[in-house]
Amino acid sequence: MKNKIGLHFLMFLILTNSGFAQENKESDFDFPYIEGAYMGQKPPGMIAEPFAPGIISKEGWEIEGVFAPDMKEFYFTTRSKKDAPITVIGFRQQDNVWKKYIEFKRKGEISFSPDGSRMYMAKGYKDRKNDGWSERKSLGPMFNRDNWGIMRLTASSNGTYVFDDYKSGDVIRISTLKDGKRQEPKMMGPIVNTGKWTAHPFIAPDESYLIWDSEREGGYGDSDLYISFRQKDGSWGPAINMGDSVNSDKWEAYASVTSDGKYILFNRLIDDDSNNDIMNVDIYWVDAKIIENLRPK
Repeated sequence: MKNKIGLHFLMFLILTNSGFAQENKESDFDFPYIEGAYMGQKPPGMIAEPFAPGIISKEGWEIEGVFAPDMKEFYFTTRSKKDAPITVIGFRQQDNVWKKYIEFKRKGEISFSPDGSRMYMAKGYKDRKNDGWSERKSLGPMFNRDNWGIMRLTASSNGTYVFDDYKSGDVIRISTLKDGKRQEPKMMGPIVNTGKWTAHPFIAPDESYLIWDSEREGGYGDSDLYISFRQKDGSWGPAINMGDSVNSDKWEAYASVTSDGKYILFNRLIDDDSNNDIMNVDIYWVDAKIIENLRPK
């Protein structure tokens, strides 16, 4: 129990340090020559497997892998030891070759607007600017509340925001746009907000489904990935466990779907005390056909 609480507390941290570090800052990672689509990796099948083993997914703490919508940038989060900063490393594909181009301290988990022009980071965001990103800006008082603990916010093509809130008992909230005006966020219903450690929502660009993680009765023993499909009347359908091709008796969380709709990336806890210093968490991926297989007929 102590290790589980420590794991979730670590994942729920909101970092106080912000701003980009120098490009190509030295890190504990040595990256080989990588070329080709998907960071040069052979795509997975219908059973989840580590993403870029030995390159990205190594012994230690590598989480929150996400491709930018143009599929020419890849970001992931790492931490070398328990008292080290949590750092985001970004790669960019140029002339078919992937090169590390930026590293910065994390302040909020990264997601992208479907058009790739904005990087969301919890209660803030950065806009694309020339060949990089603007300074982090606040989403405004509607979201920047001291009593809300936002880790991850994702957005649909229509501008709907879905985000978690660990300070309010691990719930997920939703905020839509109406006539171009941002609506007050509302807590989603029990279809989503049931169980423990409910967090890290991903809304499809067309809002046809929502994926999140939670520890629920009938699951595989720790936090699992769940999906809900939008119904014809606009409501959300029942929460569906994404099955043992994705979930295990370990902690799974933080799913994202590549913009081409082909693959799901997510986190999996491997063990709690890798190197006797920091837990071992890796990035996994799996064929997104699983989504269509789960969609009610």
